[in-house]
Amino acid sequence: MKPLFISLVAAGALSVSASTFAGGDGDCHFHGSAPAKQETVSNCAAKRQQQLIASGKLDKAWQGIKPAALEQVDGQKGKEWKVTFKDPAAADKAKESLYMFFTLQGNFIAANFTGK
Repeated sequence: MKPLFISLVAAGALSVSASTFAGGDGDCHFHGSAPAKQETVSNCAAKRQQQLIASGKLDKAWQGIKPAALEQVDGQKGKEWKVTFKDPAAADKAKESLYMFFTLQGNFIAANFTGK
């Protein structure tokens, strides 16, 4: 009975931990050290953009503007993804470019209009 119980507990723990630590493309929260693909980061940037608009932190004029550029840059803690959105119709030219930063694994770090 005891070996059966241990086997069931171990199997349950493995099934829970696999999904827990995987993160996944759907929720834009990642664990581990594997670098995210460009497409994944681009999709997560678009989702974050929508969240910022919904929360009022970003003007609604950014609605529908897609990422214009995606690159890996050297950040404070190592390599990061930098996603650039461009709004050529922006009234304030200082806010013509929106920059979002993600860890190499794809987790959101920050967004700003300076690119730094």
